[in-house]
Amino acid sequence: MTKLSVNINKIATLRNARGGTIPDLIKAAADIERFGAEGITVHPRPDERHITYKDVYDLKGVLKTEFNIEGNPKEKKFVDLVLEIKPHQVTLVPDTQGQITSDHGWDTVAHQSYLQDTIALFQSHKIRCSIFVDADLKMIEGAKATGTDRVELYTEEYARLFNTEKEKIIQPFIAAAQLAGSLGIAVNAGHDLNLKNLNYFKTQVPNLLEVSIGHALISDALYFGLENTVQLYLRQLK
Repeated sequence: MTKLSVNINKIATLRNARGGTIPDLIKAAADIERFGAEGITVHPRPDERHITYKDVYDLKGVLKTEFNIEGNPKEKKFVDLVLEIKPHQVTLVPDTQGQITSDHGWDTVAHQSYLQDTIALFQSHKIRCSIFVDADLKMIEGAKATGTDRVELYTEEYARLFNTEKEKIIQPFIAAAQLAGSLGIAVNAGHDLNLKNLNYFKTQVPNLLEVSIGHALISDALYFGLENTVQLYLRQLK
């Protein structure tokens, strides 16, 4: 069974655009869990333009399912936050300052030593680690040497080419997931997955334990309602 973790950054973006507490991010997260999602993902950035550090502390006391915190561990503030919150999972993402959204995975060869040390630190606090990677076999092999528990496959290219060449573009993701499985690494995935492309990805890619979906799901909720939208995504993962 592939779990659905809902990234709630865009709910925070809407709230922050006006200020105040509408929409209520904490209530929305609790409702998303109640509607059936198996996890909540947040990605606090240094400028706190969507999820704030206070949000993460507030969520810690409310969530009942899996809590996944994404971010760049080169930010000391982020590392300190994760070590204090102790989420079920931390996903390490190589963002740059001011980046609108994540757009590449780690070079697990060039950054191998750094990732080894960072992952060991989080794991010493019993936090499961996942690292954001492209569907590249060399990067999967490098991920094994870092000691990570999981990799999250960056799926932007899959989503972009899905309508025109889905049979071709799915192949590197299948190969990456197969290699990860053979190396004892579990597989997550995320970025631009939606109601049109999710089921095909799930049925084709082996060892897929979790998908993290935010932008598309929250956008769909404007039309279908939040509860119904969560259920629609869960159906795609059956």
